[in-house]
Amino acid sequence: MNKAYNIAVIPGDGTGPEVVREAKKVLSAAASKFGFKLNYEEFDFGGERYLRTGEVLPDSAPEQLKKFDSILLGAIGHPDVKPGILEKGILLRLRFELDQYINLRPVKLYPGVATPLKDKGPEHIDYVVVRENTGDVYTGSGGVTMKGTPHEIAVQNMVYSRMQVDRCLRYAFEYTRKRKKKNTLALCGKTNVLTYVFDLWERAFHEMGKAEYPDIVREYYHVDATCMWMVKNPEWFDVIVTTNMFGDIITDLGAITQGGMGIAAGGNINPEGVSMFEPIGGSAPKYTGRNVINPLAAISCGAMMLDHLGEERAAQSVENAIMYVTANKVKDLGAGKMGYSTSEVGDLVADKIAN
Repeated sequence: MNKAYNIAVIPGDGTGPEVVREAKKVLSAAASKFGFKLNYEEFDFGGERYLRTGEVLPDSAPEQLKKFDSILLGAIGHPDVKPGILEKGILLRLRFELDQYINLRPVKLYPGVATPLKDKGPEHIDYVVVRENTGDVYTGSGGVTMKGTPHEIAVQNMVYSRMQVDRCLRYAFEYTRKRKKKNTLALCGKTNVLTYVFDLWERAFHEMGKAEYPDIVREYYHVDATCMWMVKNPEWFDVIVTTNMFGDIITDLGAITQGGMGIAAGGNINPEGVSMFEPIGGSAPKYTGRNVINPLAAISCGAMMLDHLGEERAAQSVENAIMYVTANKVKDLGAGKMGYSTSEVGDLVADKIAN
């Protein structure tokens, strides 16, 4: 073995452990084939731990996780825990404290996967959303006064610094250049209404593009128009860069056009530190333990992790194997409708890589 990577694994809640199991199975097949090793260490952060101990995330966790080469996450969300406690206490806290300032979301329709978009196929849906991941309304800036009265006021501010905007834009420009598809980067915003924040984003976008990336075509779309074109003409897009809130919304729209949450994968990226990769679909607690959930999103985020670690050939082999399975084996991505169990889907992908 030439290289070894230390991977922190957070299986999480619900069906998270089941899909992580299959992702690890596939990643092990890729590592074996391409001559490197993956050393895993599991952490029990999630709903069960919180219900047992009252602790959402130990204060030592972020520093512990910084020692790893990457983090593989299954899912966070427990039916017995009030919404927001785990999501803010684990996901948002790790994104902020590990400074994972990019959320990377490929929107790619694999062969054999159905899309609700009429007359669109894999050749039309293949773009990437770069979402800023540490600013915006998610910072918690704001507050509530006179709560519970008819005069209650709630304020939550969209906050960005030039540093946050610049580093996100630079990542997006570099990613567009590396992707080598259409060499087009589109800024998604709302310059006609959110004039302060998007004046900053738009000025920085064009200043950086003109000075450092003259080879990249720059486009701008209002967020509402972006949603329209994601449905009508997804083939227009190459890379979209946007703010935290708008990115949160449009990536879910993108997910349904690529076949749903069961296939959508994402990365929370710190280019200078430790990154975390997760399937988008959530914990799906009603399917827990039934071995029927679709693991392809978790396997796909494993491929993203390999690519981020520099194992591009292994990452491509995983993606190719997923595409083979969707084109030839799994015809419905819904839980219990795949024609195969969760573990059997993992076997199909791993076997394709090995053979």
